[in-house]
Order: sequence, then structure tokens, then C-alpha cells
Amino acid sequence: MNRPDKTEITRLLSLTDKAEIAALHRRAYEIKTSTIGKVVHFRGIVEISNICTKNCFYCGIRRDNANVQRYQMQRDEIITACLWAHEQGYGSVVLQSGERQDDTFSDFITSILQEVRQRSGGELGFTLSLGEQSPETYQRWFEAGAHRYLLRIETSNPDLYRKLHPADHDYQARLDCLKALKGIGYQTGTGVMIGLPHQEISHLADDVIFFIDQDVDMIGMGPFIPHQDTPFADVLPDFKEEAALELALKMIAVCRILMPDINIASTTALQALNPTGREMGLLAGGNIIMPNITDVKYRSAYQLYDGKPCLDENASLCRNCLERRISAIGETIGYRQWGDSPHFAGRRSKIH
Repeated sequence: MNRPDKTEITRLLSLTDKAEIAALHRRAYEIKTSTIGKVVHFRGIVEISNICTKNCFYCGIRRDNANVQRYQMQRDEIITACLWAHEQGYGSVVLQSGERQDDTFSDFITSILQEVRQRSGGELGFTLSLGEQSPETYQRWFEAGAHRYLLRIETSNPDLYRKLHPADHDYQARLDCLKALKGIGYQTGTGVMIGLPHQEISHLADDVIFFIDQDVDMIGMGPFIPHQDTPFADVLPDFKEEAALELALKMIAVCRILMPDINIASTTALQALNPTGREMGLLAGGNIIMPNITDVKYRSAYQLYDGKPCLDENASLCRNCLERRISAIGETIGYRQWGDSPHFAGRRSKIH
């Protein structure tokens, strides 16, 4: 597609009139329903470890946060959670953790993918969100059964990226990973934080254009919410939840309008700002929900931001709650479906 006009994207993201914002959401929802339908796909998320080698200034599980109780789920615990999701009719699961690049971790993930694929008869889809890895590791995981990968760029502006990370974090390395993932054949996703310190609306407009230029298959993005145990704890003293939510929803809507056939997550962070935040994300153009299926005993230790919801709600309760919420807004759940984005199918057909 042609690159959109940055001025128009900036205008849409700058809307303040409630009627105009509502019209933007309606337009995005119309486009979603005409290209994807009123179907929400579940990605049961397993937060397998909060051990991280990275030290991002905004993240609650950053390496230097001494207030976090570190954990690593056992192999059988992760497999049990994945198979529970399969039994419940979830089409896919997401394995997410802090970033590690060691061979022990790579082998650990490979063995889980292989066993769950075998025990689910190849029916359960796999998304990985495990950070920067070597192309060889990405290839191994792809061959073991993973078919989607989410690697958030957090911001497409290199200068802003440097303000969010220590000097040893390389923006170009992140881009190289996205390129490697796509080259291997993954459905490739990325995303940004919305409302960051030092971030301007023009940066977010550039982020949208970045998604288009990268030809992504899926987007997972959400509002920046400060975490009390990070260097960014007090960078937004006038942080307003309503304004943060409004901007995040506008980003979802604009991305849906400009990228009609991709998958867009309505993230848990939206619900941290408003009890019905995830439903609002769906009505603004999102079509993916990631119910937490991590064992409750680990959840409080995996908080990337303050106020994360559902920390004490077991997987069954979470599923039932979301089912009711989604039904209440007139949508259905695509059980036993991988829920691949039409965009990915179209991109593959061009390649082949």
C-alpha cells in the first residue's frame, strides 16, 4: 500500500472532540468487521519467567530491580498450562518471559514447543515473545513449532529509544531481529508504548508509518504505565489514566483503518486504566485478547507496570469472565482457530 500522510495521522491522533473520537472508533470497527469479522481470537499467555538480562528504564522486571522475586516456571508447569489452553479450545498460546539468550534457555523453549506440538496433535498455535535472539535460535524455535513472534520496538524513533534504554541496548539490533523473523517465515508482530516520557504525537504517527513500512502481520501495543521500582517511576507526575487510555485507543483505531487485515491486540494494560478497557480496545478495532493462563502463584512477580489486573484470578475464571465481556459487546470467540491475520496469508501468497 502507499505510505499514508503523516499530517493526517497526526491530526487523527490529536483529536480531542469526543464526537470525532467516537466517529474514529466507529470507522475502525466498521473496517475490522468487514475484513476480519466480529470474532475475537484468544492467545492464552504463559509468563514463563521474569528473569531478564535487559535493564530497560521503564520495565518492572528490569535486571537491576532488586524488589522483584525472580522465578522460572518448571517445564511441566508450562506444558500443563499450554495443554489446558488446548483443552479449553484456545487456538493459540503465547510464551512470554524476560530476555535471555543462553543455550540452556533456547533448548528449554525448543523442548516445550516440541512436546506440546506432539501432545496437541499440532493443533495448538504458538506465539513467542522472548525478545532478541540469534537468527539460529529463531530458526530452531520455528522448526519446533512456533509460528508467530512478537518483538515490540517500543518506539520507532532511535533518539527516543536511547532515552528508554541503557547504552548497551541497540536499536538496530532490534530491527535486525524483526527482519530475521520475517525472513524465516514467522508471522511477525511488533508494537510501541503509547504516552511515553519525551514522546510527541508526531513520534506516534511515525510509529504507525513504521508498522506499514515493516509490513507487520500483527501489532501488540499499549499505554505506558509507570512502575514504582524503575527509573521512570516519577517521570510523568501528571499521569492521567483517562488521557492515556484515550490516546491508546486512538492508536488502535488509526492502525486498523490503515492496516485493515492485520491482527491487533487489545492488551491487558488497557484494562489497568479502565475496568472495560479491553472491550473498548475491541470496539476501537482490536481483534486479539490474551487471557493470562499463568499459575496464580507467579503472577504478582511478573508486573511490567503498576496496577496489572487479574493477578489473583485463575485461568478458568479469567476465561469465563472474558467470554461474558466479549459476548456483551456483540462479538464471538474463535475457539479452536489459530486466527492468523489475513495480511499474513496475503503476504505469503506474494512470496510464493
